[in-house]
Parts: sequence; structure tokens; C-alpha cells
Amino acid sequence: MFTKPEDFAKSGINFTLFFTNTAFDGIERLALLNLAAARSVFETAMSNFTTLLGAKDVQSFVNLQKELAAPSIEKGLEYSRNVISIAAETKDKIAKEVETKVAETNATVSGLVEKALASAPAGSEVAVAAVKTAIKSANEAYEGLNKAAKQAAEVAEASVAAATSATLKAANVAAPKGKKAA
Repeated sequence: MFTKPEDFAKSGINFTLFFTNTAFDGIERLALLNLAAARSVFETAMSNFTTLLGAKDVQSFVNLQKELAAPSIEKGLEYSRNVISIAAETKDKIAKEVETKVAETNATVSGLVEKALASAPAGSEVAVAAVKTAIKSANEAYEGLNKAAKQAAEVAEASVAAATSATLKAANVAAPKGKKAA
């Protein structure tokens, strides 16, 4: 429980540092992923270009393009999964810390309110009950918002999984017979 304003300020600063460090960690991971993806795309493009130059006729050129497309789609999907994973991990770390801080703050505020209400003058029971009801309502509203946000995140993740599955199926259909995209 915060007994001094300095403790409250220090807690806010610590949370800000945590948030900033977590966000920068996620950004750094995304930057490294992007650099690796850019390098891979360049190397793959050069290799594919060289392969396509070896085509003897139009039909072999078209077949080579089909053959080279599936791995590119798979790499793109893997990149997307990695981006989603990094974003989800960062979000989860921040959400967990926010939940912890909200719980601590609620406990602190509740303790301070209880202490203040305990020394309330006689006849103020209605006001005391109103304050307690307001705190309870605020906590329930926060829980409802938190639950809705988690459900929205789950729906988004399910949508991404369905889109990924559909794209992989389409890539498998587009892949030449005998060479299946996995």
C-alpha cells in the first residue's frame, strides 16, 4: 500500500519503464525478423531468377513459376505467424502487468477508502454504502472490459488461424502435382 506520494510516483515510473522496455523488446524482435525476412526474400529472389533463366520454353517457365510460388507463400505465412507471435507475447506481458497494477491499485484505494469511511461521522452510512457500491461497480466494469478485450483477442487469433489454414490449402492446390506445400 502506498503511504507516501513518492511511493505512488515510483510505482508509476517503474510501470512506465516496464512498459517502455517491453515495447522496445517487441520492436527490436520485429526489426530483427524484418531484416532476416528481407535477406531471405532477396536471396530467394536471386535464386528463383537464376532458376527461371534456365527455362527452355514457355511451358517450363510457367511450371517453374508454379513450383517456386508455394515455398514463397509458406515463407510469407511463417513470417506472419512470427509477427503475430511477437505481438501476442508483447501484449500478454503488458496485459499481465496492467492486471497486476490494477489489482494493487484497487487494493490500495479500497484500503484508503475503508480507512476514510471507518472514521466517517455518524449518520453517513448511506454515503459510505454509495462509495462502496461505486467502487464495486467500477471494478465490475473493469472486469467486463478486460473479459471483452480477451475475447476479442481470441476471435482475432482464431481468424488469423483460419486465414492461414485457407491460404495453406490454396497453396497446396496451386503447387504442382508431386510437390506439395507443407
